[in-house]
Amino acid sequence: MVTENTNDLAPLLPDRHPQHDLFICDVADAVLKDVMQHMEHPFYSLSKKPETAVKRYKNGNHWLEITPSVKGLATIYDKDILIYCISQIMAKLKRGEVVSPRVRINSHELLIFTNRGTSGREYLSLMDALDRLEGTRIRTNITTGDEEQIDGFGLIDASSIRRKQGLDGRLLWCEIKLSDWVFNAIRNEEVLTLHRDYFRLRKPVERRVYELARKHCGQQKSWKISLKHLLMKSGSQSPEKRFRQMIKQLALHDHLPDYQVTFDDEADMVIFENRGTMVSALPSVPQLQPETYDHARQAAPGWDVRYLEREWRDWIVEPPRDADGAFVGFCRKWFERRGRP
Repeated sequence: MVTENTNDLAPLLPDRHPQHDLFICDVADAVLKDVMQHMEHPFYSLSKKPETAVKRYKNGNHWLEITPSVKGLATIYDKDILIYCISQIMAKLKRGEVVSPRVRINSHELLIFTNRGTSGREYLSLMDALDRLEGTRIRTNITTGDEEQIDGFGLIDASSIRRKQGLDGRLLWCEIKLSDWVFNAIRNEEVLTLHRDYFRLRKPVERRVYELARKHCGQQKSWKISLKHLLMKSGSQSPEKRFRQMIKQLALHDHLPDYQVTFDDEADMVIFENRGTMVSALPSVPQLQPETYDHARQAAPGWDVRYLEREWRDWIVEPPRDADGAFVGFCRKWFERRGRP
């Protein structure tokens, strides 16, 4: 869906629309955070070739099954459409407007928003993306105590397209209906912001690595992970040797948004250090009362409440009126969905 930059020396795609100011929400986290946070593998394809085989991933007692359509699994570039929709809905929520899972998309605005060209080819690619998003189905389990719940859902439930008359007519606008799964995550503000340069990352695996850093490092000073584990979590089909080379190139060019990447050859570890570029976007949340941590431990027995606090602070997008009550409620919901660690 994205026209690649032919200059192999440029780590980032050019900023095609530099005057366009964006507020971007991370759909990967909006979708994954509460439902599949403990899943080690992604469900968007990083391949440029259609992936039509059913995929199944397992991590402990949790499993995830992805069934693509005949046109293939939704790709990490197809996800840009969902990022656009989430950004629109979040903006309306902040303005106090009524929101709906149905979103009208102006095709030209979408292409500008996602840093793409505006040629006829780009418009046609949007229709293929909608087919893959609508056709990809996900089934996963959620365990709570001694019970197992199995849910199936899609990324979008339906789409409608309007274009100029004729086979090669330009797509004017489209309307999509988000699945309840995605829309409920947005309504619950289970979203993270993305750096604008996310859309300038040239390689699918770089986008995926950024998402993992954004989710796991978040606002923390640093986060490290073994290269083997990062490869598994990324979902990349590249051999470990090739993946190591890509990470070294990423560290060398130092172009990952929000995080500086360092590769430790001796330990075969990847280290992400927060650049501090997200500080201005953080909501101002007061310190919690000492007794709040006791209530949190009762709400989520067995969990490290300091870890849960970091998750909570990274999750919220607006300062709550009652921070202590909101945190305890978050812990209660966390435990209801996951049970004991």
